Amino acid sequence: MHMKKTTSPWTALLIVLTAPLLSVIDVFIVNVAVPSIKKGVHASDGQIQLVIAGYLLGYASFLITGGRAGDHFGRKKVFFWGMFSFTLFSCFCGLAQTPFELNITRFFQGISASFMVPQAIAFIQILFTNPKERAKAIGWFGITLGIASIIGQVLGGYLSEIHTVIDGWRLIFFINLPVGLVALWATHHFLSETEQHESNVFDYSGIAILTMALFCLIYPLTQGREAGWPLWSIILLFISIALFIYFIYDQRSKLKKGIDPLINIELFSHKDFSIGLIAVLFQFMMHTSYLLTSAVFLQNGLGISSVNAGLYFILPGILFTLSSLMASKLLPGFGKLIPQTGIVIVIASFVLQILFFKSNVSGGIIFIVLGIYGMGNGLVLPSLLNLALKDVPHKFAGAAAGVYSTFQQTASALGICIIGGIFYHVANTGSAALNYTKAFDYSTGANIICLVITGLILLLLPKSNNEVNETHIGE
Repeated sequence: MHMKKTTSPWTALLIVLTAPLLSVIDVFIVNVAVPSIKKGVHASDGQIQLVIAGYLLGYASFLITGGRAGDHFGRKKVFFWGMFSFTLFSCFCGLAQTPFELNITRFFQGISASFMVPQAIAFIQILFTNPKERAKAIGWFGITLGIASIIGQVLGGYLSEIHTVIDGWRLIFFINLPVGLVALWATHHFLSETEQHESNVFDYSGIAILTMALFCLIYPLTQGREAGWPLWSIILLFISIALFIYFIYDQRSKLKKGIDPLINIELFSHKDFSIGLIAVLFQFMMHTSYLLTSAVFLQNGLGISSVNAGLYFILPGILFTLSSLMASKLLPGFGKLIPQTGIVIVIASFVLQILFFKSNVSGGIIFIVLGIYGMGNGLVLPSLLNLALKDVPHKFAGAAAGVYSTFQQTASALGICIIGGIFYHVANTGSAALNYTKAFDYSTGANIICLVITGLILLLLPKSNNEVNETHIGE
C-alpha cells in the first residue's frame, strides 16, 4: 500500500497526529475532572468509572474494524469521518444531563476515536518505510501523547473550576470542537488518499461477537463491584469468557474457509508482535488506572484543588515527551533495554509515592516524584509500539494497528475497572481522607505488580533490536 506523493510525509504526520492528540486528551482531561463530573450529573462511583471505561469500551470494540475500514475505503476518508464523528459526540457529551446520557455519548465518542486513531498509526507505517525515519515518526507519536497529557491534565483541572452559565466540566468536551474543525479542514486540503482494497469484506458477525464479549467483561467489572457482585454480574463475566473463546474459534474457522475474518490469525505468527501485545495489556492496565486513581487521590485524599492537581502533571508530561524522543533514538541500538529501564524508573516512582504521599506531603515532593513517573513511562509506551510492529509485514499495516490499539484500549478499560475498582472499594470503607490514602497505596501496589509482569514478558524478546536498522518492514 503506497501513499500518493502530493504531500510531505511530515506534513501528513502532523495532520494525522491530531487523532491520538484528541483521543488521549479526552482520557486525561476527564480523569482530573472526575470529581466535578460526578457532582455535575449526580453519578455514583460505578457510573463515573463508566464515563472512562465506556469510552474505552467503544474505542476497543471497533478499533480493528476502524483499521480495516481504512484499507477498504481509504485512510483519508475514514480519518475524516472519524474525526467528524468524534467532534460531534464530544459536543453531545458536553450537553448530557444524566449519567446515562453521558455514558452513552461517551461510548459513541469512543467508537468515533476507533476509526480515526488506527489511521494515524497505519499512516506512520505507510509514510515512513525507512526504519530510522519510522522510529523518529513514532517518537513524535510519543511526543504527541506527552503533549496531550499536559494539555488534558491542565485543562481538566482549570476548566473544572470555572463556574459560569456553562458548568466547567462541560467545557472539557466542547474544547474538542475548534481542534476538530481545524483538523477536518487540514485533512480535506492537505492529506492524500491511500490505495483502497475494496475486495475486502467486513466481518460483521466477528464485530458483534467481539463487542458483546468486551461489554460482558467491562460492564460487570464496574457496576457489579458497586452492587456487591450480584448473580447477573458473575453470569456476564462467564459469558464474556465463552464469547472470547468462541470469537477465536470463529476467526480461525473463517480463515480456513477463505472468508476474510476480523482478525487475521497469521498476525500472531510474528513472535515480537504477540509478545508486545501481552506486554501492552499489563502496561496499559497500570498506566490508565494510575491516571484515574492519582488524580482522584490528589483532590479527595490530599485536599488539592482540581487546578493545582492538573498543574502537578505538567512535569510528568514534559518528561514523558522528552524521554519518548530519547527512546526513539536509542531503541534501534538497545531494543528492549529501553522499556525495561523505564519500568524500573516507574516502579521507583511508585515506591516513593507509597512512602511519601501522605496528608503532610509537600508540593515539591509530589511534583518531583510524579515527574519521575512521566520520565520512566516515556521510555516504555512508544517503545512497546515500535517493538510490537517492527516485523509486521506491510500488507498487515491496518490490521496490526487495529489489533495493537484494541489491546491497548481493552487493557485501559480493564485497568479502570479492576485497579480502579480496588481503589474505590477501599476508599469507601471508612473515614474519607485516611481511606483515600490507603486506597491509593493498594491500587499503586497493584500497578507495581502489572509493571513487574510487563518487565518479565519483555525478557522473551530478542536481546538486541539492531535488525530494525537492517531490515525494512514487509520485505
